Amino acid sequence: MKLTPDAAGTFAIAPTPFHEDGRIDESSIDRLSDFYAEVGCEGVTVLGILGEAPKLDASEAEAVATRFVKRAKALQVIVGVSAPGFATMRALARASMDAGAAGVMIAPPPSLRTDEQITGYFRQAVEAIGDDIPWVLQDYPLTLSVVMTPNVIRQIVMDSPSCVMLKHEDWPGLEKITKLRAFQKDGSLRPLSILTGNGGLFLDFEMERGADGAMTGYCFPDMLVDVVKLSKAGQRDLAHNLFDAHLPLIRYEQQPGVGLAVRKYVLKKRGIIASSAQRKPGSSLSETAREEVDYLLSRLARVDERADFEPRSKAAE
Repeated sequence: MKLTPDAAGTFAIAPTPFHEDGRIDESSIDRLSDFYAEVGCEGVTVLGILGEAPKLDASEAEAVATRFVKRAKALQVIVGVSAPGFATMRALARASMDAGAAGVMIAPPPSLRTDEQITGYFRQAVEAIGDDIPWVLQDYPLTLSVVMTPNVIRQIVMDSPSCVMLKHEDWPGLEKITKLRAFQKDGSLRPLSILTGNGGLFLDFEMERGADGAMTGYCFPDMLVDVVKLSKAGQRDLAHNLFDAHLPLIRYEQQPGVGLAVRKYVLKKRGIIASSAQRKPGSSLSETAREEVDYLLSRLARVDERADFEPRSKAAE
């Protein structure tokens, strides 16, 4: 089923699992796909910024996307197709959709500066992949250094009927969500799904500002599922209580440069991926950092049993 502006819930950002020698780990892709479905995710996004997509060649990227699509049959799969050139973008987008993906995600290249450059780029990108492919606009200025105002986002969306979702990762960005929803109320912006990223760091209030759900890769996507559902059910205190319990680990995972290493380390401890390896060049956790993560997990386990697994840090006993 193709992605629509009605998309909501939790879309997990999947890491790309590797063996220690850098080979793609297909079995761990299968376990990840099964896990996301089991915990209640509505979708999964692959080959995102933390999916190590730039480290894959074209055939590997297509193979990873196809493996997720074929395994995650109950989930809508979005494939990140951002690339320096439109030919590569088009090839992966068309191959992913042919395999059964729900849509693709496009991020702006860091070279864009003016509003005209930004809107012009996305018009060209849609022309390249075809306007029959639903796509997600990724707004992540902290990493991509491209600042898109609410007015620019509105223009991009209104220029392209096939843009059905915004991945909102501005920081601070709560007012941006409010502004976009106000555009929809006054009729100047058509329906648009808004899912939020940033590791879930602001998910509690993003939901209250009008987000439809989360699209991020925090190592406990099952918590994201619960917070989204509780927020939509109006159970504000319960949503915040659960979110607050995870916030120290979310914060730790959000560190630039080591965030993916933390995420993969925890996913390995949870038995979902076989190795925490990244394809080179990549970061790794020192022994001290691993002990710190274990300590945070042991504290989290006091209130959320999903974090209660061995080995636990003795520092919290």
